[in-house]
Parts: sequence; C-alpha cells; structure tokens
Amino acid sequence: MEHHQLEPDPTLAEGAGGAGPAAVLAIDAGNSKTDVAFVAADGRLLGTARGGGFAPQLTGPEAAVAALAPLVAAAAEQAGPALAPGAPVQHLHACLANADLPIEEERLERALAAHGWGRTVAVANDTFGLLRAGTDSPRGVAVVCGAGINCVGLLPDGRTARFPALGQLTGDWGGGGGLAAEAMWHAARAEDGRGPATTLTGAIAAHFALPGANAVAAAMHLGELARERLHEVAPLIFDCAAEGDATALELIDRQAEEISRLAFVALGRLELLGEPTPLVLGGGVLAAGHPLLLDNLTERLRALTPWAQPRIVTAPPVLGAALLGLDRLAAEGLGGGPGAQQRLREAYGSPAAMAA
Repeated sequence: MEHHQLEPDPTLAEGAGGAGPAAVLAIDAGNSKTDVAFVAADGRLLGTARGGGFAPQLTGPEAAVAALAPLVAAAAEQAGPALAPGAPVQHLHACLANADLPIEEERLERALAAHGWGRTVAVANDTFGLLRAGTDSPRGVAVVCGAGINCVGLLPDGRTARFPALGQLTGDWGGGGGLAAEAMWHAARAEDGRGPATTLTGAIAAHFALPGANAVAAAMHLGELARERLHEVAPLIFDCAAEGDATALELIDRQAEEISRLAFVALGRLELLGEPTPLVLGGGVLAAGHPLLLDNLTERLRALTPWAQPRIVTAPPVLGAALLGLDRLAAEGLGGGPGAQQRLREAYGSPAAMAA
C-alpha cells in the first residue's frame, strides 16, 4: 500500500493557503455500492455519501474514479465548514474492489491523485479495509465472501499475503455471484435431465415468476431480466439447503471449504498458524449469518487453523478505509490516535476490535 505525494492543484486550494485540513477522505468502492466519508482528525464523522458499484476493469481507472466525483462533492457539502472549501484534505485512503493486482492499485492511485482530493493518496484492495475494521493493529488475516471472494493477510512489518483474485482464471470459487452461477448450472441440468433433481430448479423459477431455470437463463440472455439480478439466486441456496436439498448443501459445504482454505494458506504464508491471530470474516454471504455455512466453517477452521480467532465484521467497509486513513494521520503526528479511532467506530455503531 504505497502512498502518493500530491502537490495541491492551485484551483482546488484557493483560499486555503495550499494546505488542506487535517482530515481523511475515506472511500470504499465495492462491486455493488460505493461509500465515501470525510473524517476529522479527532474521529468525528463529518459527511458521507453512497453510490453505485465500482468497475474500473470495465470502464478504465480514470472513468471509474471520475464517477466518484459527485459522491465526494455530496459528502463535502454535508461536512460544510468543517472542510476548507475546495482544498484537499490531508489524506485520502481508498479501499477498492477490482484493485486486485499491484499495477491496478497504482493506476487507481494515480487517477485519484489527479483529482486533488487529498494531499496524499493511498489505494488498497477492499479486503484490507475489512481487515482493518476487524482489528486494532496491523496483524491478521481477512476473508471476504460477498459478491466475490478474496483473502489478505498483514503483519506489522508490512509483509502481506495476497491472492490474484481474478475469478475462475486464478482458482477462485464462490462468493454470492459464484454461488448463484453454480446454482443456476445445477438447476438447469436438473430441469433438462442432465443432472440429478434439485429443489433449486423450482425455487429459482418461482422467485423470478418464470416456467423454469432455463427460462430464467434465457430471459437474462435476452436482456428481459437484468443480469445483475443473478445475485438474487444465492439466498435461495440457503433456503433449499435448510429443507435438506443435497445439491444446495453441497454448494454450502464447498463454500465453507474455500473460505477455510484461503485462511489456512494466508496464515501459513505469514507463519501465523501456531499463534493466536485475528481472522476477520466479512461480506454479504458471511454477514448474513446462515448457520449452515457458519457452523460448517467453524468446524473446518477448528481443524485447519486452531489458533485463529475468527470474528465476523458487519460494520460498513468504509470504516476500515477511514481507520487506515487515521493511522496515516497518527503516523504524521496530526491526530488520528486511539481516541479518534474509537470515536469513529462508535459513529458507525461498531465496537472496538480486539487487539491483535
């Protein structure tokens, strides 16, 4: 997570003497939604805004970042006089989905710096935000299982454990999108006779009010159903599993295996398998709290990573980005210490994380 030094754009810093306030602009941009927040050095939440998903892999980094401008403006307007009008804040910290490779982080960092919103800018994959939200020190492993799936680990000396997280091409499986696609695959094959019967077929048909799973697939193919609605299939898996459907139970079992395997490998890379270590779990699939998944996962983690300390974080991911920003202010002697961090956590209704 490198930091980019920015000379403020004079057109943005007029009336501020070229120096922005000791505050943080935090950005968490995910596949389905984006949150921005301005946070004072003492931890006060000054202004927030929410928008749609972030897809630089489709639009390019410059266009994706430019689309954040209305959200930044809305949050700044809410913050009002607490921010110097038009001046960059001291630090911008962005935790972004689809920033999976170092070169992607660098490109997005340059695009953000070009807007002059922060005197310094740092970009990290959004899973690092989850990790920071669930810990009070830079040590631990996080697994996110939301629209997709990813895992990162971090040590105080800056060493990290990461995965490419480019989907099937790099060995990833699951997350809400992956589970939904797998459910459709099984439901369609059951419907036409290529696969065993599963109640997923009827559940999917009923949910979309169409004759069958193949009719749902055709409607998405033809644009009659928005492809984005595919994620609605994932909760149906848990409904069918609760009724004992074997295919749905197998999908949940495999998801638990994937999550536990990611955690095991990351902990091993950081040589943390033999000592108590926070294991932060988050994302919509995990935060939903389905016992069939969580109980399965707990058993697997107990066997694979007995020293890990799993915890589910349900706080908004932008909290992690803001805490990372306050860390930067604290390192520069500009506030952002433990009191400020606790104040920010309370603003988001998140209890203090256990010290790592």
